[in-house]
Amino acid sequence: MNSTSNEIDFARPRFDRFNIELRMKACVLHGPRDLVLDDFPEPTPRSGEVVVRLGAGGICGSDLHYYSEGGVGDFRLRQPLILGHEVAGEVVEVGPKVRTLKPGDRVAVNPNHPCGECRQCQAGRRNLCANVQFFGSAARYPHVQGAFAERFAVAEANCFVVPPEISFRAAACAEPLAVALHAIGRAGPILGRTVFIAGSGPIGVLLAATARMAGASGICVTDLFDEPLGIAQAMGATETINVRSDHGKVTVLAAERGGFDVAFEASGHPGGLMSAIEVAAPGAPVVQVGMLPRGQTPAPLNAVVTKELRVLGSFRFDCEYAVAVAALASGQIDVGPMLTNEFTFAELGPAFEAAADRRRSMKVSLRPS
Repeated sequence: MNSTSNEIDFARPRFDRFNIELRMKACVLHGPRDLVLDDFPEPTPRSGEVVVRLGAGGICGSDLHYYSEGGVGDFRLRQPLILGHEVAGEVVEVGPKVRTLKPGDRVAVNPNHPCGECRQCQAGRRNLCANVQFFGSAARYPHVQGAFAERFAVAEANCFVVPPEISFRAAACAEPLAVALHAIGRAGPILGRTVFIAGSGPIGVLLAATARMAGASGICVTDLFDEPLGIAQAMGATETINVRSDHGKVTVLAAERGGFDVAFEASGHPGGLMSAIEVAAPGAPVVQVGMLPRGQTPAPLNAVVTKELRVLGSFRFDCEYAVAVAALASGQIDVGPMLTNEFTFAELGPAFEAAADRRRSMKVSLRPS
């Protein structure tokens, strides 16, 4: 298939490191709302790789977009794709030249594998790698298969051992926590500053937790529903606002304080970006973390000019993954309040329905059985 085509290639994708004699189950998306449990060849580790048995995987907002729309942002589905990139599990097999891991090790898995050679990698921006391999992503073609499978192969360097007291569900949250940590880093110093966060989804509440850890003096989180706002409070927010029932409160609060010192947009909705720009104090950084809808997004840029705001993008993460694992292992960040539901592969439909219901669920986890 031509890499510029927008059509889906329904042919079985090719794999170069699978044992075709043995089969396993994997969660494969064939098109919008066409997610099935398929038989797939067992992975075999190459040199420097291990095979991990999935312990738990978190359903991400991008997984939901792939499922409901056939794409996320500008990335569109063009062939069947195993979803899943927020994962943790147990090492069951090691390949040649693996030195630090052994069968039985419990690991959180970094789904990001940059090439290390392109201009962005050489400049220290590996999260912007032009040739990145990222689990469960349609950003390139052929797509990079994800980890919602009974077993998957991954580089030794992408595995981080976690202590037995950390559940696989919590360890899988290292990935979204790394996203939040990268966004916090993009904003600059947080200590003693007031923080505004538009959106109380998993990334929004993790931004609240990391802002608290970084020493923010106040953290205001907004959302359309009370239920996720309750989780934001449990994760570190000092104030929450339901903008559906009390939109004007955000404007009043910002006016009283002269604006927020730092603003994050984590909802992926244009209205969230408008709010973040509106309530940001003059000279403040406004960090866009949520993936906005495909195409053009309107924004009040005159306010960016007159307040000399710094609008910054934040995409994925790099070295923050190791920091995220350490924060979870040490108890600095407790993701317990956001872990709401758990389903098996046999319950794929209910799992994705629950994950899409923001009043019922925050972070939904999948496990093979």
